[in-house]
Amino acid sequence: MAWDANRPVPWRRLVREWLIYVGIMAVVFALFFRDRNLTGIFAGLLASGPMYLAFGFVLAKFGYQRKSWKELRTEPRPSRGSEPHDPDPGAVRAKPAPTKRTGGGTSGRPGGSRRKKR
Repeated sequence: MAWDANRPVPWRRLVREWLIYVGIMAVVFALFFRDRNLTGIFAGLLASGPMYLAFGFVLAKFGYQRKSWKELRTEPRPSRGSEPHDPDPGAVRAKPAPTKRTGGGTSGRPGGSRRKKR
């Protein structure tokens, strides 16, 4: 899709997702790096906010919009046998044509009509 300046940007959703990410990562870093100075780590987490929002802004202007959890839950799920390579899961597969290797030749075994001479 092309850039469209009139497309809306879901700022509230972007900020909420980033805050959830920062909260989870702050807890993880605090648990794993207890004995270290966490100032740099938290500064990096805070610096990720403007980058995340800028990236989300650009994607929104190009037309990218992720589905919400609510939309994913209400979306109908495809049935198990409806893969693109399997058009009709209930259809009976046709038997392949006989070949020499599958026993469809005239004689039962190769060289079966000849007898060994003693």
